[in-house]
Amino acid sequence: MSEQVIRRLQWSPVRVVFLALVLVAVIGAAVGGGDYLTLETVVGIQQRSAALGIVAAGQTLAILAGSLDLSVAYLISLSSLVAAEIMETGDVAGGVAAVVAISALVGLVNGTVITKLRVHAFIATLGVGLVIRGVMDHLYDGPAGKVPESFQLLGYSRIGPIPISAMLWAGVALAVWFLLARTRYGYRVYAVGGDVDVARLSGVRTDRVVIVTHVLCSLCAGIAGLLLASRLGAGAPTVGSDGGYDLESIAAVVLGGTALAGGRGGVGGTVGGVLLLAVLDSVFNQLEVNSFFKDVVRGVVIVAAVAIYARRRKS
Repeated sequence: MSEQVIRRLQWSPVRVVFLALVLVAVIGAAVGGGDYLTLETVVGIQQRSAALGIVAAGQTLAILAGSLDLSVAYLISLSSLVAAEIMETGDVAGGVAAVVAISALVGLVNGTVITKLRVHAFIATLGVGLVIRGVMDHLYDGPAGKVPESFQLLGYSRIGPIPISAMLWAGVALAVWFLLARTRYGYRVYAVGGDVDVARLSGVRTDRVVIVTHVLCSLCAGIAGLLLASRLGAGAPTVGSDGGYDLESIAAVVLGGTALAGGRGGVGGTVGGVLLLAVLDSVFNQLEVNSFFKDVVRGVVIVAAVAIYARRRKS
């Protein structure tokens, strides 16, 4: 095998996903011409990817720890409703605090059910998500509450070409990167995701790591719910599920090279995965591609990326 081939096989998933991002952007520019590479398009991509990026950053933590969270979509909807109803009274800080508290509670329940009751993360988080949906179906028939105009600036304002929402996403991603790369907690997340039994025998409190991870993941979903409430101007019981933030966030994490089995990957690849999905959507919208074909291409891209990563590791 030549040295050049070996070097290609050693490319990290982060490089691969960002290379794919550049290729898709070039294709979009070539097909769409000058109408694609505009400030409006770039800003739109950043705004559309912000909420998914925030959720995917939290999902990265969960998957790295060998878990996942399917309740995030319903938690996003609940967060938007709670925030909008409290903020309607003028108490913006109270709305944010309530969302943080509820999100932390949901994450605590998820982590406890997984670690103490030994329920698989797929079933545990799906069950909690269905409970949240049942509560919303009982209490809400449609949009509720009203977000003050001052808080709506979070969703629509920008500094130069960079939206505030994109800065919020960058801040969350940097915080997750710092936790994973510069703290003992990050080392323990990788250890638990790599082999939970070895981590336990090494003295790591694995249950605590999983619980904290799910709390952080739910907090990210709550932040995304606040962002979407600021865009809508109200809370909506279907904003999370309609956006498909549960499966979309997992897809972005996997597309970024994080192994579903846990223990390998990082938030840098997740950022690339989110941007790749956003740019793909932008190109498809520019070309007015049928929504069915869009889903087919996105699915093929995800499967191909995972196959490439698996082949690279084997080689």
